[in-house]
Amino acid sequence: MTKMTKYQLEHFESKVNRYFEPLISEQQLLIKQYRTEATNNVVKKLAKKMGADKILQQMKEAEEFMKEAQNNAKTFFEKVSKKEKKDLDYSFERDSERLSVSDCEEQLREWAKDLVDKEIEKRPEGSKLAQLRQLKQKAMDTVFESGTAEDLKLALDKVVSHIGLTWSVDTSKIKQLSQG
Repeated sequence: MTKMTKYQLEHFESKVNRYFEPLISEQQLLIKQYRTEATNNVVKKLAKKMGADKILQQMKEAEEFMKEAQNNAKTFFEKVSKKEKKDLDYSFERDSERLSVSDCEEQLREWAKDLVDKEIEKRPEGSKLAQLRQLKQKAMDTVFESGTAEDLKLALDKVVSHIGLTWSVDTSKIKQLSQG
């Protein structure tokens, strides 16, 4: 029994990825829209449940007030600098240390995504995605746990049969390509 080379293992690993990644990506796209809608709904409910909705509203109002004040200040100083013909040495850049409403909303969104992901797993689309990932992991485990290339091909053929594929393509039914 000859052991497989690193090159052979990399080939099998690459082929497993070629088989599973398109299917996993397709399934992820199918659940993406549901995830976005559900996350938006969960963010609102989570904010209300936690009491963050009131804080976020206060912050929005304060930010709007601050933005108006900043715009007024900018207009004022620009007018004065032009009228007095003086250079404007004033920074209007946002303080990077300041916590914003969008920072808080993004945190809620991340927490909501975790809750939504758990719910998605209960849906048919999420269940299929989980199964595809498990099959891919099984195929990868098989690649690294197998002894010979022939044993590996047989084992991988069993794994990929669950997704309607065969590991080794039967070329006997393919017509000979004419050289022209």
